[in-house]
Amino acid sequence: MLKKLNISSRKQILIVYIVLIVATLAVYWQVNQFDFINLDDPVYVTENENIQSGITSNGVQWAFSTTYAQFWHPLTWLSLMFDYQLHGLNAGGYHLTNLILHLMSTLLLFWLFNRMTGAIWRSAFVAALFALHPLHVESVAWIAERKDVLSAFFWMLTLCLYVYYTEKPVTKRYLLVLLCFACGLMSKSMIVTLPLVIILLDYWPLGRLQQQKIGTNMMEKVPISTNSVRQKIKSKKGALKKNISPPTDQKLSEAKIAGIIPLWQIREKIPFFILTAIFTILTLYAQHRESFKGFSLSSRIANAPVSFVTYLEKTFWPHDLAVFYPFSDQLPVWQVLGAALLIIFVSAVVIVTVKRLPYLFVGWLWYAITLLPVIGIVQVGKHAMADRYTYLPLIGISIMLAWGIPSLIKHEETKKIVLFPAGIGFLAILSFLTWQQRGYWKNSTTTFSHALQVTKNNYLAHTNLGVALVKDGKTEEGISHYHDALQIKPDYSNAHYNLANALKKQGAINEAIAHYREAVKWNPDYSKAHNNLGVCLEAQGLRDEAIIHYRQALQIEPANPGFHFNLVMALGRKGVLK
Repeated sequence: MLKKLNISSRKQILIVYIVLIVATLAVYWQVNQFDFINLDDPVYVTENENIQSGITSNGVQWAFSTTYAQFWHPLTWLSLMFDYQLHGLNAGGYHLTNLILHLMSTLLLFWLFNRMTGAIWRSAFVAALFALHPLHVESVAWIAERKDVLSAFFWMLTLCLYVYYTEKPVTKRYLLVLLCFACGLMSKSMIVTLPLVIILLDYWPLGRLQQQKIGTNMMEKVPISTNSVRQKIKSKKGALKKNISPPTDQKLSEAKIAGIIPLWQIREKIPFFILTAIFTILTLYAQHRESFKGFSLSSRIANAPVSFVTYLEKTFWPHDLAVFYPFSDQLPVWQVLGAALLIIFVSAVVIVTVKRLPYLFVGWLWYAITLLPVIGIVQVGKHAMADRYTYLPLIGISIMLAWGIPSLIKHEETKKIVLFPAGIGFLAILSFLTWQQRGYWKNSTTTFSHALQVTKNNYLAHTNLGVALVKDGKTEEGISHYHDALQIKPDYSNAHYNLANALKKQGAINEAIAHYREAVKWNPDYSKAHNNLGVCLEAQGLRDEAIIHYRQALQIEPANPGFHFNLVMALGRKGVLK
């Protein structure tokens, strides 16, 4: 359409950048007026003394040494420290940082695909879908998900620099790629799959994999011949000499005969896979206390394909999105089998059509591979799935749509008449839904009230809504939600703990003690519950038992000054310190 108006490619690209910026800011700008929410934001900011110390030498040391919150992501901690120095506890500043990172990732994504393919408007569609899809609201509008938007920014930057490196494979460019990948891993380890995505892009659209037909045409012949690749590589003056040396005649011959990825390209990826292995081990270590708890392996395996397909459903029909989806260990067999069969069917189709439609193969594997680390086989948390997990995987589906749908229309004029307005309409609908979904993240009350409207048996939403209501002075209403949570999940320690806090506030000490006991029964590592139980026991004259719980709280959280103070005071009142 723009070509008919004689607008140059450079101006078209500029228009895309401007539209992406304006549309993203229009949809998300009001997040600068949003508050913290009481799920994870206290852990990451509002109750984190290390963050509230700002960027100091001790803070930097803590960021690189801690596995607090079951992650090792020092750059995420440092970014939050930086925000605290700028904004204090003004939540709007943190939200704006998330938005800026999301916007920068969007622009880099457009640059990436336009650079690789030269298809301006298909690349624009991929970037716009990333920027404006409702499933991505959680990552952008939730301060605690800084790790999502920060790691995604480094993901995009790594791929852009990789494309830059492939155009002139010299050591300096290669090291920049590796550095950005390491920075992404230090933001969120979910991006461990990036080396596999790089290999996918080597296949399409970069065309770097050298595959040859063997006898019975079992392998695809690449668009670039082996000889032309050899000549192209020889022309690169700064080709890497050690780990990434260009292919010799012998290596190219081996690749031609064996029909495999050239050895020089395998060596090229080894440092990336080493980093992946290191950060996978670090993540498993950081999460070892939480992993595999609560749900059987069979339940987690059953949930995986259902979640995989549910993400696809919400991609095309983004309805009933919530901050928390309760895990169900009683999924119908038909649902599990149906989801598994659908995955197998789509996988078979993209494999069969890989020669003719390589972008479907790449897009589908991008989606599947990047979703794999968070599909729930290794379970961390009590959720069945999470919108934030689609932040990077959804790019794969957008690739399939951007290149797959046009391939269904044979006539070029029909494409011009139908696809452009259809794409604009589709993105406009998504933008409205995203704007609407963004509003549910204004504060804890709106976030969890909405979650209760669109999900069933959501004990976490009941509990966190109760916390928000009690904070607003609506104690009785909050207590009612705590009881609702415990009716759904009697062993939910957070509900017991917060109910006990509310009862203690009302002066019902004996009832509070009973619920604190339930909290530590179901979660023996609940340091705050041990401490508060000790306070209530002391109030009832049970000082010896209180001291036991103070000590247990300190064993779990030895650096907490409040716990030390309570223990010292209790020992002093008992006469031990005299």
